[in-house]
Amino acid sequence: MTGPTAKVQSLSSFVWSIAEILRGDFKQSEYGKVILPFVVLRRLDCILERSKKAVLDAEKTIPKGADDATRDMILFGAVGGNVKVYNLSSLTFETLKGQEAGQLHQNLIDYITRFSGNARDIFLEKFLFTDQLKRLNDGCILFQVFQRFCEIDLHPDEVSNIEMGYLFEELIRRFSEISNETAGEHFTPREVIRLIVELLVANDDAKLTGKGIIRQIYDPACGTGGMLALTEEALKDFNPSIRVELFGQELNPESFAICKSDMLVTGHDPEQIAFGNTLSGDQHRDRKFHYMLSNPPYGVDWKKYQEPVKAEAEIMGFDGRFGAGTPRVSDGQLLFLQHMISKMRDDEIGSRIGIVMNGSPLFTGGAGSGESEIRRWMLENDWVEAIVALPTDLFYNTGIQTYVWLLTNRKSPDRRGKVQLIDASGEQFWKSMRKSLGSKRREIPDEARHEIVRIYADFLNGDSTESDVSKIFDATDFGFREIRVERPLRLNFQVSDKRLALLGVQKPFMRLDDVEKAAVEAALGNIGGQLFTNRDAFEKALAKALKAAGAKIRALVIKFILAALSERDKDADVCIDKHGNPEPDPTLRDHELVPFTEDYRDYVKREVEPYVPDAWVDENYRDARDGKVGRVGYEINFNRYFYQYVPPRPLDEINDELKTLEDEIAELLKEVAR
Repeated sequence: MTGPTAKVQSLSSFVWSIAEILRGDFKQSEYGKVILPFVVLRRLDCILERSKKAVLDAEKTIPKGADDATRDMILFGAVGGNVKVYNLSSLTFETLKGQEAGQLHQNLIDYITRFSGNARDIFLEKFLFTDQLKRLNDGCILFQVFQRFCEIDLHPDEVSNIEMGYLFEELIRRFSEISNETAGEHFTPREVIRLIVELLVANDDAKLTGKGIIRQIYDPACGTGGMLALTEEALKDFNPSIRVELFGQELNPESFAICKSDMLVTGHDPEQIAFGNTLSGDQHRDRKFHYMLSNPPYGVDWKKYQEPVKAEAEIMGFDGRFGAGTPRVSDGQLLFLQHMISKMRDDEIGSRIGIVMNGSPLFTGGAGSGESEIRRWMLENDWVEAIVALPTDLFYNTGIQTYVWLLTNRKSPDRRGKVQLIDASGEQFWKSMRKSLGSKRREIPDEARHEIVRIYADFLNGDSTESDVSKIFDATDFGFREIRVERPLRLNFQVSDKRLALLGVQKPFMRLDDVEKAAVEAALGNIGGQLFTNRDAFEKALAKALKAAGAKIRALVIKFILAALSERDKDADVCIDKHGNPEPDPTLRDHELVPFTEDYRDYVKREVEPYVPDAWVDENYRDARDGKVGRVGYEINFNRYFYQYVPPRPLDEINDELKTLEDEIAELLKEVAR
């Protein structure tokens, strides 16, 4: 299955029609708080319907004083299969729909509270469903909504787990659109997930073959669990005997509730899906995973929880998750990536990471910034294997360019020290959708996805691909040293009315008493209007004049006198400091980015000195980590590597087009004038 089926679309439309009953009693932004838990409740009711009698019978056999673990083990066994949820109420949707409307509210509450603890938490703590049931009952529409849900058949024989995932995501998208929420924070388009999954396992054939294979999958921003579910599906398609364990953490209560519901009904341990903020409270501390994939929020600030993140970075350093640095507070994507790297397994199998982010982590931040230091850490440790540029308009909530990063701590020998960049943004890799879904106007068809995976798996480079969409680089190709280039300060000095006016508003001068001010003014008057092009000469003339006027002025005031009476002059003499060295002019200061492959002295000799012969490199401007001249920076600029020059249209063609437009405008004006 590569997308929602007609069945899913039909179910979605039917459920959506139930939401119309809520109009007037609930705001549009609240529809999802009612409909989504009802869908989960109906799904669980359908799953547990056949085992209802067996569960109630099994409850009678539980020994008195049995602990919760024993109780759950017996009742899960009665349910059968891999389902890790049960309900001890004798009620079902079938029996409830035959009761009087006045009894429904209390019976539904009883039905929900009789679920096993893992499911009860979902409805009571995350969905806050009892609050919504009360509002429905008070509005006299509970019975009507419930009766409509009884008409939906969500038995596993009729609707698969994958189809349920599509149904949840379609509903969330619709509810998010009408309430102006960010749908993309809840889920990722399935074709993007499939691409990430196939890229992750593309070269792992040998590692996944055979019996007794166990793989642990983790998503730190798991949403409704779509990435986890599709990764498991892909692994089981490759090796049906593989055991897949799913782990995740999610901040949004409703998305968490849906994801945990999926775990309950598919036989996974629901306790491995944690609730809370991954960055400020890692609920899977000390765990390592084989495969990790995620679509963290783009451009979402982490200001609310920056205190624990920065504390961990400063106190624990590389023993924690954020030792490489922290990005600007307006975007936390690279924090998620660092978090995932911290969970890579240190064994012969290692780990693989697939994460989709926007363009910011590629190039935001100059040398020495948090973002650059994080890129430096990843590239110098040789974890970045490939980056794939995706088409625009793929996501429901944004049309921006996105990129899939692939990282591993177990590169194959041919990939060591290398990074593959794939530009899959061209029109050969996408097709337009017949109907847009929010901002999603394009999708990646199966054949394009297979081609992207093939390009990656075969490690193709440059001319070996038809349209030059894949290029291989050394990791050091993305590194540079930012050197500081100084030029000498050249000033002239003159006692003029304009410059004296500037001196008059300087606070140190204004704080002088009247006698001191008069002495300074007299001294400056004695210097006259001569133009000095040498600072030492002017300072000597100023000192002599002040002495003659009997003015004893502090050094700070003299500093401001020199500043007010000076102007930059390219023809003036160079200002020399007390050590006999040229003094740099901050306004002429520049920075040059020198590739790692070149010595900065050779670079300056070729790129700087021919144009500004008096420039020099500030050798005190050094990298904080290696102590060498120039600060180290890393950036990955896709446009630079895949830029294709498109010549402008001929001028004659443009002139002809303009002439045609002018004629059309003239004809339109004639029509208006008639």
